[in-house]
Amino acid sequence: MPESGQKTTQGHIARPPSVAPGAASVPAARRAGLLVTLVLGGLTALPPLSMDMYLPALPDVTRSLTAPAATVQLTLTACLAGMALGQLVVGPMSDKWGRRRPLLVGMVVYVLATAVCAFAPSAELLIAFRLLQGLAGAAGIVIARAVVRDLYDGVEMARFFSTLMLISGVAPIIAPLIGGQILRITDWRGVFHVLAVIGVLLTLVVWRFLHETLPPERRQEGGVGQALRTMRGLLADRVFTGYMLAGGLAFAALFAYISASPFVVQEIYGASPQTFSLLFGLNSVGLVAVGQVNGKLLVGRVSLDKALGWGLSVILVASTALLLMTTGVFGEVGLVPIAAGLFVLMSAMGLAMPNTNAQALMRTPHAAGSASALLGTSSFLIGAVASPLVGIAGERTAVPMAVVQVSCAAAALACFLLLCRPWRTGSSS
Repeated sequence: MPESGQKTTQGHIARPPSVAPGAASVPAARRAGLLVTLVLGGLTALPPLSMDMYLPALPDVTRSLTAPAATVQLTLTACLAGMALGQLVVGPMSDKWGRRRPLLVGMVVYVLATAVCAFAPSAELLIAFRLLQGLAGAAGIVIARAVVRDLYDGVEMARFFSTLMLISGVAPIIAPLIGGQILRITDWRGVFHVLAVIGVLLTLVVWRFLHETLPPERRQEGGVGQALRTMRGLLADRVFTGYMLAGGLAFAALFAYISASPFVVQEIYGASPQTFSLLFGLNSVGLVAVGQVNGKLLVGRVSLDKALGWGLSVILVASTALLLMTTGVFGEVGLVPIAAGLFVLMSAMGLAMPNTNAQALMRTPHAAGSASALLGTSSFLIGAVASPLVGIAGERTAVPMAVVQVSCAAAALACFLLLCRPWRTGSSS
């Protein structure tokens, strides 16, 4: 297994003083560490903001551009596909040229693409630039994880990922609310104006405060061929691939919930939109809260593999309970038991997601950008494949959602046990 200690390098490598030698003072160290946390949190929150702030505006876009609803839905698909594929490009670039340059280029392109979206005269042009927006926005996701790997190791890295989850986990909760308020004073184009302003501000903050974290001597040489060889080498690492698949499959169970829950909660169980919004918010709070318990209480006291194993097991138990309830094994159940099962499933993600990222990236200090790209892309792609399956049996049953969640949870736990083999501590093969 790669070395777990983080070596001290030349002074030009910018780390939070909380982990750098010779920090001037403890208060200054804390301020810098908090600043880095907020910057990286902003980068990871930008993609969900780009997706979810736009959701309340979809009917408005359909009317404004006189386009079919199915065509307008492609603006979401294009952005999601861009985020998935962009990580495969930006991750290896950051291993070769450092973190700052690809990140700043990605942020500038994001701002320009978002501005064009705000003035798009047709659905086709909007789809094209939403794709570009997603491709550029992927830089924030992948490089934020790589920077965390540059700066931290071991339990500190797991704690930091849990902190990032607190910041980025709030974004999907507040984004539709922000979008709805924007639509009260302007049209759908105003959502993209706001996103462009957020992108400009975040770009300036990155340029001013986030310094290079990957020194020249640790960068990868070569072009596309070398990047592909690096990724092939990462995928050949059985343990890394196990964590990647476990995290991606757990994320697919989350995607299944996001895709199906509006229909399941409102149409099948008769909840109002306000009740659905409340339950969605509570589930997101549960995920964030358990993530904080993981980072503040469990990490350092319980092994990351044990916490991850418990998280995946709880997801499997909760999804199995949902399957039994939706198939009528317990008779006809109401909204409360279903909501409770979804809450437990979502909350357990707070144990699964940060720990799969931390364990996978701990094995890859030599190629954190490429590793981060594979982690992100696999999660998006597996989630994108799983999401449409939740509606395969029509609009009158929640069984497909539960089946997808059980299948993904069981496969995630199997990948973790069979490929990572957590009982063989220190195994690197």
